[in-house]
Amino acid sequence: MEIKSRKKILVYRWKAYNYEDVITSFERAGYQVKCIYQKLMSYDVNGEFAEKIERELASETYEFVFTINYFPVISDSCQKMGIEYVSYSCDSPLISMYHESVFNDVNRIFLFDVESVARFRALGVKHVKYLPLGVDVARLDELLKKPSPFSEEMTQTLQSSLSFVGSLYEKNSYDKTREALPEYLQGYFDACMEIESRRFGTEHFFDEMMTTEIGEELMEHLDFKKSERSFSELPFVFSVTSLGFKCAQIQRKRELATLSRTHSVCLFTESDTEDLFSVKNMGPADYRLIMPWVFNKSAVNLNFTIPNIHTGIPLRVWDVLGARGFLFTNHQKELGSFFKDGEDLVWFESEDELIDKADFYMDEKNASLRDKISQRGYEKVASYHTFDQRISQLLVDKEA
Repeated sequence: MEIKSRKKILVYRWKAYNYEDVITSFERAGYQVKCIYQKLMSYDVNGEFAEKIERELASETYEFVFTINYFPVISDSCQKMGIEYVSYSCDSPLISMYHESVFNDVNRIFLFDVESVARFRALGVKHVKYLPLGVDVARLDELLKKPSPFSEEMTQTLQSSLSFVGSLYEKNSYDKTREALPEYLQGYFDACMEIESRRFGTEHFFDEMMTTEIGEELMEHLDFKKSERSFSELPFVFSVTSLGFKCAQIQRKRELATLSRTHSVCLFTESDTEDLFSVKNMGPADYRLIMPWVFNKSAVNLNFTIPNIHTGIPLRVWDVLGARGFLFTNHQKELGSFFKDGEDLVWFESEDELIDKADFYMDEKNASLRDKISQRGYEKVASYHTFDQRISQLLVDKEA
């Protein structure tokens, strides 16, 4: 009997955390996946890499090319070769999408943030659709059946702690460029970040504060180079790459320090925490092998969504729930479309609510309630929000 060959896709791989899980879901959907690797210094101009992609596409028959996040150089090569280019975002917003190539007919672009989808549709981008992130529950289930990598002492520490896995963004570009700005602009942006850092995803202030006048003044003091085909402007890029990351640093350090005054707080990070005296720096946690155990064993897992993500649900949320962890997260507009507060997870919309709910759920009298909520959260993502389901939807939607 003749064996029917599987459809093939070409994947450009970079350091995105969820690549393995997404590739596995494509394979479970019946696809043969070939990966191509190369560090890109430029996302839109790279003749050597374009030739590499085009040679590969000419050598074999691929149904489409796939990447996590969007790369103009790949879109242009696919347009030239007449093959679909499918991208699925794990970051938002994607500055690389503010590029002429986004209008290429071969593109099939999937974003996890509703507001970003609306923005690009308003610009006339035809093939951009909404697809939330997810989690490979099957992988996590198998991992968590194995012996724990933690000592008994470490396990006990986590079981009595609030834990956060993530960066403090101490290498943000705002700190590098601030001195180039006049004092009144420094004060203006500092005040804006203070306001934004206290909103916890309920509203977003940066779009309002970056007025035409402020944008023009900013351009007088900072050099800004972009490719000829990019239509991103300095005020937007500055808001995302400078203010957004600096704001996340301010918020995360302040709230972790506040919580550590009354609770044990474990921080898994590569960031410098010298000034967070009462926070326990546990060092980095390997995404695939250690992080799920942190989520599974911690009494409460914290999520602080970077302000750049306006409405969407970041990957950390799905990862915590998929590892059967109790999730305590800032509110995001899209959370209510998938989960119920106090049933599948718990969210906060202010610093007072963060502190009050942390006190409540860290009380050992409420340990059984934490267990019930984390179990319901796990069951919901296992039933409706796996990467297998996301990739199945992507394959349908890209044809629509």
